[in-house]
Amino acid sequence: MPEPLTLREKQDLLSRTALGVFRLNGQFLAVSEELAKPAGLTAARWQVLGAVLTEPLPVAGIARAMGITRQSVQRIADLLAAQGLAEYVPNPAHRRAKLLRPTAEGRAAIARITPGHATLATRLAAELGEEAFAQTAEALSRLTAALDTLHAQTIPSD
Repeated sequence: MPEPLTLREKQDLLSRTALGVFRLNGQFLAVSEELAKPAGLTAARWQVLGAVLTEPLPVAGIARAMGITRQSVQRIADLLAAQGLAEYVPNPAHRRAKLLRPTAEGRAAIARITPGHATLATRLAAELGEEAFAQTAEALSRLTAALDTLHAQTIPSD
């Protein structure tokens, strides 16, 4: 049975994890910009449009799901609507918080990203190995859930 980690070792793990995630975020943003370019989108516009592909959501819901500010999502959602790639529709659950949904043009833009996305997924699976790729995705999900739990415990919800 391994010895428990010291406080210093736990701090080092947290620092290494955070730095790795920050670097990974930068790498994903750069790759996403390249993938989104053929569709005439930016990574941010692709991210917001992608969030509403399966169901329309209010801006606050998109922001919560993506872990970014409502104001950032609002700005991008307004740009997508102005481009004709998304539209606001009434929200039966809330009179003032309209839902954002993709238009046919928005869905077509996302479809133009799919070939590059599929190629990258295939290349990453080959580079990492399919099992390690799945384990990586699962580890990131567990890390996100753990941070959500810790955040909920330390931040009053009043």
